[in-house]
Amino acid sequence: MIDTTGIKTRSGLTFTADVAGPAEGPLVLLLHGFPESRHSWRAALPALAAAGYRAVAPDQRGYSPGARPDPADLANYAFDKLIGDAIEIVSAEGYDGKRFHLVGHDWGGQVSWGVASQHPKRLASLTILSRPHPSSFRRALQKEDGDQKHRSRHHRAFLDADTGKLLLADNARRLRDGLFGQGVPSEALEDHLSVLGNPEALEAALAWYRSNKGLAADIGTITVPTLYVWGDVDATVGPDAAYGTAEFVAPSFVMEVLPNVGHFVMDQAPAKTTDLLLAHLKKHPV
Repeated sequence: MIDTTGIKTRSGLTFTADVAGPAEGPLVLLLHGFPESRHSWRAALPALAAAGYRAVAPDQRGYSPGARPDPADLANYAFDKLIGDAIEIVSAEGYDGKRFHLVGHDWGGQVSWGVASQHPKRLASLTILSRPHPSSFRRALQKEDGDQKHRSRHHRAFLDADTGKLLLADNARRLRDGLFGQGVPSEALEDHLSVLGNPEALEAALAWYRSNKGLAADIGTITVPTLYVWGDVDATVGPDAAYGTAEFVAPSFVMEVLPNVGHFVMDQAPAKTTDLLLAHLKKHPV
């Protein structure tokens, strides 16, 4: 059973979250990406609960109405604040100081890399979907062939003040056809738009990009046992950035490539991705 609740943190923000599993179970925190929501994890939460884990999937800063500081002040969406939210959510759920499992996709993956860098002793395991290690991503962006730069061209558009209006125009046509145009089921798309398909939430989500331009944060080698899952037809993350991630994780790193799967792996291959996640968690108990 999945319950939807509000998680109030020390910072005074209240995050809308889906939770499942026994309250005393090992915690698994799942962080969604853009342009998605907590609904990314709807297939994983019941499976995690059945395996005895306490699964918590919040709508992140700006996506949750109760955790939406003014996006006009980009300092509200600085990378350290996004990392801090993850740690505070864990504390608010009763796991203050305890180790937990962390899972992140896309922007949630970027935040997860940051948590693993700043708080490695807090993590029993790290699972990243799609988002390469920031150092690998930066290197791929700088390559002369321009492949990753072309794949990431939408990041530049997100800096424009009119982008939010354009993305929501015509019943969010550009979100539906452009960013979700990688085989995401229509039901999943509607779930995400129920969270993000309004000007207030979308402007706050775009503030993540505007406050953290380039996404190439200074993050060194990750020492947490890491599973990296990448779809080989990902339109936004190329093979250079994906395969290069292995160089920046030690000593325990596993990469799983999903054939004919795009960027939104939990929406496109939920059963396979969940199986990989469960096996990784079992291998690295809290």
